[in-house]
Amino acid sequence: MKTSSANPNELGFFKLGVLYFLLLVVAVVTLVPLIYMVCSSIKMPGDFFTSRFLPRGEGFLGVAWDRLTLSHYFRLFTQLDFIRFILNSFAFAALASVLATLFCSMGGYALAKFRFKGRRTMGALIFFTLMIPGPLLLAPGYQWLFQLGLLNTYTGLILPGAATAFGIFLFRQSMINTIPDELLEAARMDGCREFEIFFYVVVPLVRPTLAAFLLITFLGAWNNFILPQIILQSPEKQTLAVAIAQMKGMYSQDYGMLMAGTFISILPVMILFLILQKEFISGLTAGAVKG
Repeated sequence: MKTSSANPNELGFFKLGVLYFLLLVVAVVTLVPLIYMVCSSIKMPGDFFTSRFLPRGEGFLGVAWDRLTLSHYFRLFTQLDFIRFILNSFAFAALASVLATLFCSMGGYALAKFRFKGRRTMGALIFFTLMIPGPLLLAPGYQWLFQLGLLNTYTGLILPGAATAFGIFLFRQSMINTIPDELLEAARMDGCREFEIFFYVVVPLVRPTLAAFLLITFLGAWNNFILPQIILQSPEKQTLAVAIAQMKGMYSQDYGMLMAGTFISILPVMILFLILQKEFISGLTAGAVKG
């Protein structure tokens, strides 16, 4: 009696088809809010609640192309001084991400490759610091910045995140598994100083982790809403996230301008992620396999 068995190639194509179908569903769910935001940013106020995406009409593809407008974008840059807020956010995010990447990588390297008294205790302290919720640190952090006279300054905004426990722990784990001690000893025997070893030997080996942490820190600083609102009192120093939130009126709301500002705010993040996506993925998996 013959028994029918499925062809392995057919099973492989079936699994691949299911995988691509699931990825397509996830992509649609992810892109629909973005498409809705872009469409809403170019619609007239009268069409905002009458159509879900583009306004319907007699034009090509059933769209009323004559009722689309870019006035919301023009008003952002002519009425709200939007360029100032973009530059403020870019300066804050760039400085915060670069300094945090530099200091955290140095701290992780010291904990991973140097032997000194109290190293294990410091590593355990950094690890347990990861369990402290961020909102619990707002009040003591504000008091600390007030005593130092750093309120309403970008220094007070950048300094608390210059060396995070997450960053130091991430680089420590990455450098333990990716940098052999023999390579460092060979560099020392060749006469390299510690800073030269770090910048010319260690940094190239952990470049994926550097790129991943730089992207994570930049995203966090760019989208940070609570700290700039608490620390910065001057309106001209506010970041983009705070400026967009302040566009909401008490009795009325310009949804088109709000959507336009939100879309502009995510463009730098999208561009940066597209540039560093390979390093971001490899950096997240660095140190996962010991070798």
